[in-house]
Amino acid sequence: MSAPAEADREESGGVRTALAGLTTRGRSFLAAGIAAVICAYVLGQSDLRRVGLLLAVLPLICAAVLYRTRYRVAGSRRLSPSRVPAGSEARVHLRMDNVSRLPTGLLMLQDRVPYVLGPRPRFVLDRVEPGGRREVSYRVRSDLRGRYPLGPLQLRLTDPFGMCELTRSFSTFDTLTVIPRVEPLSPIRLGGEAKGYGDGRQRSLALAGEDDVIPRGYRYGDDLRRVHWRSTARYGELMVRREEQPQRARCTVLLDTRGIAYEGAGPDSAFEWAVSGAASVLVHMLERGYSVRLLTDTGSAVPGEGADGFAGSGQDSADAAGLLMDTLAVIDYSDGAGLSRAYDVLRGGNEGLLVAFLGDLDEEQAAMATKMRQRSGGAVAFVLDPGTWVREPTDVPAPGNAHEEGLRLLRESGWTAVGVPRGAPLADLWQQADRERLSVAAAGGEAR
Repeated sequence: MSAPAEADREESGGVRTALAGLTTRGRSFLAAGIAAVICAYVLGQSDLRRVGLLLAVLPLICAAVLYRTRYRVAGSRRLSPSRVPAGSEARVHLRMDNVSRLPTGLLMLQDRVPYVLGPRPRFVLDRVEPGGRREVSYRVRSDLRGRYPLGPLQLRLTDPFGMCELTRSFSTFDTLTVIPRVEPLSPIRLGGEAKGYGDGRQRSLALAGEDDVIPRGYRYGDDLRRVHWRSTARYGELMVRREEQPQRARCTVLLDTRGIAYEGAGPDSAFEWAVSGAASVLVHMLERGYSVRLLTDTGSAVPGEGADGFAGSGQDSADAAGLLMDTLAVIDYSDGAGLSRAYDVLRGGNEGLLVAFLGDLDEEQAAMATKMRQRSGGAVAFVLDPGTWVREPTDVPAPGNAHEEGLRLLRESGWTAVGVPRGAPLADLWQQADRERLSVAAAGGEAR
């Protein structure tokens, strides 16, 4: 953040602004001086009148001088980092430069921050010489996701006697983005993984890759070594072999944001666990080279997302992770009542791996989720029971409840469904999903 070279002056009226800046000491001096002057006239004491005038005029002179003081200072703010996980600290660096030819007096520097980030920081700066600078820093921390504005930066000027205090503000803001917590996940093989880079490879036409027997017309710049002479003789024009490359493995992360599917609030709620879980899977899949897509029950997409999602390669992977985290930082409950919009977004055919974080499922929504399984190469669901997240840990949910029934329906339709108890680490459930998939595959092999 770079602030203007000169702090903005208060424009609400000169005299009114100056008098409004009187401190308690200044107001006391003014009141005592006026009272002394009145008593001097009543009692006929000229000496008391001179003392009263001195007491009343001193704060007025200080206010006038302070109001007409014009310090030319430049302020800047730097966040390190500007994107921080929930529960972690970020440091804000402030810098003040005196760009005038005159030294400044005593300055109080104050930055505005939302209350969830901590108390409002204040710093007292000594006299700053012409061309000099002062640097200070403070820390902010939030357990809640979101985008929080920082600023504007304020300077509080005061006179040597402490009679008057005026505030002048810069006009620039910065934004701190608090993203969900991301858990590191171990690499495992889940159903649908071999649909891209892996044992099996689907192929798509491109401009680089291996040879293919289907020819196309020659284009300027094509390698002459790729000329297909048989087709050239057949069509009477120069033909080259088409080129192909492996199609990137795809993974869709479905996040259930229905407000009716969750209970409770706060950083330890079930919804926050689901958001953090979705963020962890998205980052994990990007690091493994998958093309990932974030989908919610409303069917909304991330701004800048391509038709096949975000590709996970090099710098593009880091940029994609940043966009996904920025989206999850501000995601909130939806007013939707079902998963039908998400089902409509999923295209027909094999969509690779589908990882879903679901809240409370009734019979209708469980049936909708079973249909989604038919549109994916593999499907893993982490189902949260809202009741266990708001009850005490000693309470045990009754067997055969709606949560268990939803898990049964998902498993019967081919999902690898895992129930999420209160506060369970995602890394452990991720491994559990792999074990359940292997056990189901082994049981299927024995049955055959």
